[in-house]
Amino acid sequence: MGEAKITKAMTKDAAITATDVSTKEAIAKGTKVQRNYKDTVSRMLFREPENALSLYNALNGTNYADASQITFNMLDNAIYMGMQNDISFLIMNEVNLYEHQSTYNLNMPLRDLFYVAELLQVYVKDQSLYSSKLIKLPTPHFVVFYNGVEEKPEKRILGLSEAFEVQTDDPELELKVTILNINPEMNEDLKEKCPVLKQYTQYVEQVRCNSMNMSLEQAVEEAIEYCIQHNILKEFLSKQKAEVIKMSIFEYDEEREIELIRRDEREIGKEIGQKIGEEIGAEKERENTIKSIISFGKKLGASKEQIIKELQERCLLEEQEAEKKVTLYGNE
Repeated sequence: MGEAKITKAMTKDAAITATDVSTKEAIAKGTKVQRNYKDTVSRMLFREPENALSLYNALNGTNYADASQITFNMLDNAIYMGMQNDISFLIMNEVNLYEHQSTYNLNMPLRDLFYVAELLQVYVKDQSLYSSKLIKLPTPHFVVFYNGVEEKPEKRILGLSEAFEVQTDDPELELKVTILNINPEMNEDLKEKCPVLKQYTQYVEQVRCNSMNMSLEQAVEEAIEYCIQHNILKEFLSKQKAEVIKMSIFEYDEEREIELIRRDEREIGKEIGQKIGEEIGAEKERENTIKSIISFGKKLGASKEQIIKELQERCLLEEQEAEKKVTLYGNE
């Protein structure tokens, strides 16, 4: 995010050019912000223009004060593996894609590639790609704010090219995502510059701390009361209490479920690793492995084709046989 920073000397009048206006109109026509039961507390917080601008300023060392310059460009159908991008907005000819995550996702460059590609299609839909004139595009920035329980570095940059089967020193396609750890004692300077981000992390920590010795619902309710009493997201939590409770319970249930799935996957991975080069054991054990792969694939939102490919590689099944297994066990 430190690259291609906006020149602070830009005046307010010069900030929104004719290109800015056309950008906003193009994106606004095909997009809208929507909230539903799968929304999250972070999305609610940072889809408020003032909060998004504060976070942008903290990341980029800018001090813009006019939140009306922000245009949110959430895509209703830009969903990959069941997960929608958290915060996506345009400001000063820059597209910023921010995401808060409690689990470390190494596939974020690929997810963001899909998202920004669809977003740019909206942006250029009224222009000809065959024109001799260069089509100018907003500069994209990709950031993930990590607040999970696993120990992770303070900052990491993931590159799409890391996933390429054949590595090269000069990849012809690249997308970089900056992952910032916002747990306690991590990126404190950033959190000081963006009070809403700091208070959000304090709320998350309070819920986690409470959940160690009480039910999740009680942990969330008491965390909200604590934060209101200590002036942490006080106005937001007071106004949105019922919705925040519902969202927080959903979030932490989902977080626990993902961790259980990953734990089971690690165990399956160990078993499969020990059997490399050996024949698959008894038919019952073989069928259980197939069922597990199909079950985990469905929980993770994998497509039928992805699960079939996984069965082919891990269980040495022919494509037709793997497809039959997915049909047989897919609804269990």
